[in-house]
Amino acid sequence: MNSKKEKSIIAQNRRAKFDYHIDKEIVAGIVLEGWEVKSLRAGKLQLSDTYVRIKAQEAWLIGALINPLLSASTHIYADPTRSRKLLLDKKEINHLMGLTEQKGYTIVALRALWQKGKAKIVIGIAKGKKQHDKRQTIKERDWQREKARTLVRQ
Repeated sequence: MNSKKEKSIIAQNRRAKFDYHIDKEIVAGIVLEGWEVKSLRAGKLQLSDTYVRIKAQEAWLIGALINPLLSASTHIYADPTRSRKLLLDKKEINHLMGLTEQKGYTIVALRALWQKGKAKIVIGIAKGKKQHDKRQTIKERDWQREKARTLVRQ
């Protein structure tokens, strides 16, 4: 079961959990072109520095990089960093708008995955961490690593 779940993940934004406190996660569909779907199947997606902006009651994924395959069609121009529309309910969009208007909240892309054959983006409502929070995260990670090493030696 776990290996099947790992296979469905296309890409992750590991930096987001370091830079932000994630309050809530929402799964959204994404509007893609044909060459983009082929590139996603090949794992050519980067989500670092990716965020969501809401314009005119629509959610847009900004900053995602989908590198085109060399075998992509030659008669179209592939823009790897274009803004892509996210498919969300109006109620979800209104909820996101209300939260992002609060001080310090933003919407970041956490990971992309395949769900029932369709590409989905998991977005998170996040609040930026302060520098001391980031240092604490590093200390906790180092402590967990050291604790695991100690247990292996025994």
